[in-house]
Amino acid sequence: MIKELANVVAIDAGQVTVTSQIKSTCSGCAQVDTCGSGQIAKALPQAKLTLTLPYDIKTTGKQLKQGDCVVLALPEKHILSSAGQVYLLPLLGLITFSAVGQWLLKQQILPHELYALGLGITGGYLGYRLAKYQQKQGKQSENLQPKIIEVIPSTNLSK
Repeated sequence: MIKELANVVAIDAGQVTVTSQIKSTCSGCAQVDTCGSGQIAKALPQAKLTLTLPYDIKTTGKQLKQGDCVVLALPEKHILSSAGQVYLLPLLGLITFSAVGQWLLKQQILPHELYALGLGITGGYLGYRLAKYQQKQGKQSENLQPKIIEVIPSTNLSK
């Protein structure tokens, strides 16, 4: 399970808005001073990610208030499944349609290689559209929604 800390910034009826600091992975490497990605990560200001999530006190077990820290989680298997679809379906479409295009070219059904190339690109695009459609389906979209699994109450130091 992938976990991330976030701060509660607003609570509305049935929804909570949280912000999380986006962390660059280019800070711990020994090559950070000589790597181009590390230099870009240093130059750009740290960004914040803001999410509005459904909130029900029954699922968290605690009443949230502004300033609380929450632990958000996403199951790893859903992320890996989604990544597999997004990367593999367009690639599979490209390879399959390119193979069909080459076969049609070899059988002299297609008059030129550009038609086979166009067929391969079309297959890649159709694979992309299929992956996009599957990602927007209710169940897949719901599985990729972060969930609050723990509430860390804010400590009020001013008395």
